[in-house]
Amino acid sequence: MGVKLSLLIVVGTASLLTGCSTAPGEQARSPKAAKELADALAGRVAGPPQRCISNFPQVEVEVIDDWTILYREGSTVYVQNPQGGCPGIGIGSRTLVTRQVGTSQMCAGDINQSVDLRTGIGGAPCVFGPFVPYTKTKS
Repeated sequence: MGVKLSLLIVVGTASLLTGCSTAPGEQARSPKAAKELADALAGRVAGPPQRCISNFPQVEVEVIDDWTILYREGSTVYVQNPQGGCPGIGIGSRTLVTRQVGTSQMCAGDINQSVDLRTGIGGAPCVFGPFVPYTKTKS
């Protein structure tokens, strides 16, 4: 009886942990977001992912959807796919607040905060993944 109960507890716990996994599933990109991303990356090829990029004022930011943020620095476009996404930033109801203290870089693993634009109330944290650089192909 004790072995059966122990096995039941192990199986039940495993099922609960699997159901509560924080790993992001494949998110369906809207046709509008897919076109924006395709347009932004047209004529570019992906390079190896980078852990950090600079956070200087000349970096332009473009939010494609809750799962995709573009950082433009010079002729390079870096694609950021936050782990688990940043709910609300893609539709404009929330903004992303980053707090880098004593550094001029944004890095994979940085924890950022989404904030409601109307109330100023913080939401779920947005954890950065690696930055994938896209550069123009040589003709």
